Amino acid sequence: MQEFDVVIIGGGPGGLAAAYGLHARGMNVAVVEKDLWGGTCPNRGCDPKKILMAAVEAQGRSEALQGHGFTSVPQLDWPALMATKRAYTAKIPSGTQGGLQSAGIANFHGTASFNADGTLTVGETQLTATNWIIATGQEPHLPAIKGQEWLRTSNDFLDLDNLPADITLMGVGFVGVELAAIASAAGSRVHLVHHSDRPLRAFDGDLVTDLLARLTAEGVDVKLSTDITEVTPADDQYRVTTATGESWTSDLVFATAGRTPVTADLRLNRIDVVTSRHGIKVNGQLQTTNHHVFAIGDVVDRPQPKLTPVAGFEGQYLADTLATGDAAAIVYPAIPSVVYGKTQLAQVGVTTAEAATAPDKYHVTDLDLTHWYSYQRIQDPAARIKVVVNQISGNIVGATILSSEAEQVINYLDFVIQNHMTTADINRMITAYPTLASDLTYFN
Repeated sequence: MQEFDVVIIGGGPGGLAAAYGLHARGMNVAVVEKDLWGGTCPNRGCDPKKILMAAVEAQGRSEALQGHGFTSVPQLDWPALMATKRAYTAKIPSGTQGGLQSAGIANFHGTASFNADGTLTVGETQLTATNWIIATGQEPHLPAIKGQEWLRTSNDFLDLDNLPADITLMGVGFVGVELAAIASAAGSRVHLVHHSDRPLRAFDGDLVTDLLARLTAEGVDVKLSTDITEVTPADDQYRVTTATGESWTSDLVFATAGRTPVTADLRLNRIDVVTSRHGIKVNGQLQTTNHHVFAIGDVVDRPQPKLTPVAGFEGQYLADTLATGDAAAIVYPAIPSVVYGKTQLAQVGVTTAEAATAPDKYHVTDLDLTHWYSYQRIQDPAARIKVVVNQISGNIVGATILSSEAEQVINYLDFVIQNHMTTADINRMITAYPTLASDLTYFN
């Protein structure tokens, strides 16, 4: 039996942030990982996806500037793009584990499960600890339809040797929209299908509609209020059938509707940890119903977006909490979210839906940015922002933006919101001009 102060189950960004933070404070720590060291983000998620997206974004910029300085659109070379992605991801697992070993942090590779006495089994090894941190994240969800076994996931998409001529994506969330943008830019015919008429519910509905219109203009076949009920082999393709009887064939069909918390192997019922279908239940200190067990990252049932920076923030919080005994509840800053593509959709702070429930407190300004200089010079075809302002203070407290520059603008606004900057504060800044930052003074 090997003993530790803290054992962390999950070697992704959240678990690693906690591990290094606790180790730096002199605690005896171990990390357990059953899959790829480094977790989903650098291996099968945000990092490799953004490598592929770099070429997509460059193509989108050149398309917008046809007749304004460019006369041809570059074509994506899928094998070369995938080789670039693999050159990055191939180093992640060994580099991550090597970092733990160099730091002197114990690490174990294998499936972990709790025992009734509160210890942990990892393969043939038995571990015990004063406290435990669960940071196992989520995995792709496969819908319960006929032909489920023929479905692929985002993991498969991000490792395709060759991109098929025709694909179907089931689910218009972050993953579905982003994979649609990549595949369409690379020349694939894409069917993007969603069961309801209101996808991406966390974002402003008007801007979601604008985003889907842009995808349609890029050639994506967007099908809303469409339930796929069956996928069956059809020669060397797959036939997709909907609840209304509509059908078509695709080379591959990907499930892109949601993810599932990774908890099944842990046997959490043996240690009295309560879960829901959304993940592990925690209190304000990220403590589960077992006071010696904590949970962070995407495996947690909480309202905050399930994003890599949030997991890292929670890992740092627990490192401080467990090392010092501080019982203060976690306080989240404003959290920006971005849906990437040629046209990006980004949001931070108070949403327009939240603002609509308190009209005496918030005012929403809807601005068409298309003819602002920053967007006109790059011929951005769909630039729009909704800014939420606190009517008492006059401060910007939230925003949703649709633009090829949205990821940059939302981070500027995140800084403004986090630091409670007033209009006067913004006007006292001298920013480089003409840039996106120099537009901040006009948003409220």
